[in-house]
Amino acid sequence: MQMIRKNMSRVITTCIMGALSIVFLIPLIWMISAAFKYEKDVMRFPIQWIPEKINVAYNFKMVWMGRVPFSHFYLNSFKVAIITTLITLIISSMSAYALTKIKFKGRNMVFLALLSFMIIPDQATLIPRFLLIRWFGLYDTHAAIILMSMFSIYFTFLLRQFMIGVSDEYIEAARIDGAGHLRIFWSIIIPLCKPVLATVAIIKFIWTWNDYQNPLIFLLNKNLYTIPLGMTLFRDDYSNNYAIMMTAAVSAIIPLVIVFIALQKQVINGISLGGVKG
Repeated sequence: MQMIRKNMSRVITTCIMGALSIVFLIPLIWMISAAFKYEKDVMRFPIQWIPEKINVAYNFKMVWMGRVPFSHFYLNSFKVAIITTLITLIISSMSAYALTKIKFKGRNMVFLALLSFMIIPDQATLIPRFLLIRWFGLYDTHAAIILMSMFSIYFTFLLRQFMIGVSDEYIEAARIDGAGHLRIFWSIIIPLCKPVLATVAIIKFIWTWNDYQNPLIFLLNKNLYTIPLGMTLFRDDYSNNYAIMMTAAVSAIIPLVIVFIALQKQVINGISLGGVKG
């Protein structure tokens, strides 16, 4: 009887979560549906979730080969997001390793100092960062965006908390064999931290891809615009054509979906690794 109640509870919970997920997916479904329609059918009520007449070829042609170079924004976003994500993974993982596996005086104080900086909002540092970028001569370049985005206290904290659970016995055994910190970090720590590294990569890539503030502040040349700024140009040119606007929005989220699908297996299946215990 208790087992039946438990199973019924799971079924009810699954049904409720499924219903909620559908509710949250409705805007996305409408966006995809609008991308396949003629403009005159987008605002028709009741909503035609499956359009009677499809105009997707024209909509995508206007997005990718129209007046606004959407493909150019795509390449810029890929360049900035990939480079920023890779550098963030390297810096944050090395910082986390130093704060967990290397013993030095004041280590905990350094960590607490880093945490204290997290309370400072990004908007409060815009002017100093702007002046710093101008002083370096990097204003209106992709290097400015990458430089401003590649350091992350949050991801350092996340990786540190994961590395704390990595047994020190592996490191001691490697040291006995003559391995240095670089070899230990690359051959032992990195393989054991693949799940959290995949999680960091997904989050950082999405954050950088969707970043609007930094490109808006540090870029002037439209040829350097990323997707978020490029969408503002679409809004100016096609403000009355929601079909093309939704097609551009669908095109903008495709890489995010691909990144999540590609890395979610690593995140889910690798959460429990042998020898990693709290």
